[in-house]
Amino acid sequence: MKIIVGLGNPGERYQHTRHNVGFRCIDLLARHWGINLKERRAKAVLGRGRHLDRDVVLAKPRTFMNNSGEGVAYLMTRFGVKPSDIVVIYDEMDLPLGRMRIRPGGSPAGHNGIRSIISELRTQEFPRIRVGIGHPGLQGGQVSHVLNRFSEEEAPEISGVVKRVAEAVDCLLEENITVAMNRFN
Repeated sequence: MKIIVGLGNPGERYQHTRHNVGFRCIDLLARHWGINLKERRAKAVLGRGRHLDRDVVLAKPRTFMNNSGEGVAYLMTRFGVKPSDIVVIYDEMDLPLGRMRIRPGGSPAGHNGIRSIISELRTQEFPRIRVGIGHPGLQGGQVSHVLNRFSEEEAPEISGVVKRVAEAVDCLLEENITVAMNRFN
């Protein structure tokens, strides 16, 4: 079983913000794979199904970004998986808009959602896909940057990377993380 988790903030207010690009990726995967995200648990909204002959769970934590680890730990316990069975998709300011990076693990690199997951799981070793949302450029503008929406000019680029993330997840499931890294990084 693989659990694909997209990070974001719950609620309408944050729905189309840069910080919620992980949720957007999960929504696209759910549509492509025919999985209904209908299970509402205390710590996550999730959907279960099969894709590429394996059981999969698509999930969006119901906690705010800085507490994402609570939702991921809940999913790990509920489904009895290990950290390597989870793939986390999230926004990354240090990547240019529209770029993505797949990694098998590593430090949080300043991302509070990943920091929370590492703290809860007590390991840095879980696969992740970082989605570039661009940097605000000015020191101190990070919070407003991640909580703002993409501009009309940026919309096509972010839509394109969300589609590539879906392809990368397919590759990761069908092949392995090394092949996905070589093909999509």
